[in-house]
Amino acid sequence: MKRPDSQPPLSLPVFRQISEIAARQGVSAYVVGGYVRDFFLERPSTDIDVVVVGSGIALAEELGRELHTRVSVYKTFGTAMLRSHGVEVEFVGARRESYVSDSRKPLVEAGTLEDDQRRRDFTINAMAWSLGAGDDFGRLVDPFDGMRDLQQGIIRTPCDPDITFSDDPLRMMRAVRFASQLNFQLFPETFEAIRRNRERIRIVSRERIITELNKIVLSPVPSVGFQLLDRTGLLELIFPEMHRLKGVDVRGKHAHKDNFLHTLKVLDNVAAVSDDLWLRWAAILHDIAKPLTKAYDPKVGWTFHSHEVLGSKMVPQIFRQMKLPMNEHMKFVQKMVFLHLRPIILSEDMVTDSAVRRLLFEAGDDVEKLMTLCEADITSGNDAKVKRYLANFELVRRKMKDLEERDRIRNFQPPITGEIIMATYGIPPCREIGEIKEVIKNAILDGEIPNEYEAAYALMERLAAERGLKKVTQQ
Repeated sequence: MKRPDSQPPLSLPVFRQISEIAARQGVSAYVVGGYVRDFFLERPSTDIDVVVVGSGIALAEELGRELHTRVSVYKTFGTAMLRSHGVEVEFVGARRESYVSDSRKPLVEAGTLEDDQRRRDFTINAMAWSLGAGDDFGRLVDPFDGMRDLQQGIIRTPCDPDITFSDDPLRMMRAVRFASQLNFQLFPETFEAIRRNRERIRIVSRERIITELNKIVLSPVPSVGFQLLDRTGLLELIFPEMHRLKGVDVRGKHAHKDNFLHTLKVLDNVAAVSDDLWLRWAAILHDIAKPLTKAYDPKVGWTFHSHEVLGSKMVPQIFRQMKLPMNEHMKFVQKMVFLHLRPIILSEDMVTDSAVRRLLFEAGDDVEKLMTLCEADITSGNDAKVKRYLANFELVRRKMKDLEERDRIRNFQPPITGEIIMATYGIPPCREIGEIKEVIKNAILDGEIPNEYEAAYALMERLAAERGLKKVTQQ
């Protein structure tokens, strides 16, 4: 972490301009929040929050005139924003806030700088740099010891955490998110206050919750955040399907793995090699149906037959209730969940050309992401077993490459279309057309005929003759 004196923190020209305008207007201005925090954490930041003890809008408007740039004013919220040289600067008047019990929208009135810092969610987000004149420029204002918490890796609220989280319950999600993103610890009093106030999360909209949850999913080690969500009691309230993965049932000598811990391991494995949010969601949901498919067989132990099928059917419902996008991202996750066992089954059995062709056909352009998910799914503590699976996966990959180059199966469309069959035999849309197309597709996937028009056409003629179809006489 940078020392405060290691580099000028306010080197952008816009800070001096704000300082000069504030002096002319007779107000005090401060950079506060995430920009200050991220400077010391050596994290890039292009969003600057400026608190003005006075009118933030008036200061922003004068700066906009000097910079010849547009200023967006939001009088309802008392804020203004402008963009300059790749950064976004938002201005707001210093304020104090109060809340009513059934809403997270505050009642706002003018306040001092310390009032404004006290209303911030965490001490590391309450630090400010003065934009005063002379020697006061760049002075760190840190009444709640945010720098100490930053150095010690602690998430702590500036004031009573019960009030902080009860007033705005989304801050509980933000606490977990910052801990996950920064690999920080929740201060004990902060952790216990989240546990006490967890039911308040019910007044927060799903849209706001999923924004924070996605940031947890995109953390360097997402399991940190999900473990905290579980330990604070939030997970059961915001994502009950994932919470139900927890636990191990034992009968005699038979016990299954804890599917919650397994899911977190798979998620971390994917996160180590991919920043793809939706592949990470596929990792989260790949075993989501195991609680519903769990059964006990005295001979083999615990089984989860067809959990990939039921899991894929659960994906749209989960996306809908979590307010995740109901678009191609959902369909991608659904496909990954449905197919996630296929490469593992291939790696256990003799790898046939037919099975690999079908995998290429069904996975299409997402086959590499599927293989990444499946490799991440190998979480056995048996090193020899892991090495065997990975070696077999490599065999599957080589077979894929060979067949793709030879047969062009990925995303292929059978050479014979329904239109060709109807035109050739003069028939309207009917069941026989679908049957013929399906037989041709399977013949190609099984390697019985090449993926070529002539071979597919000859098979169509044979199938049509078996069904008594006669070609249309050409005039």
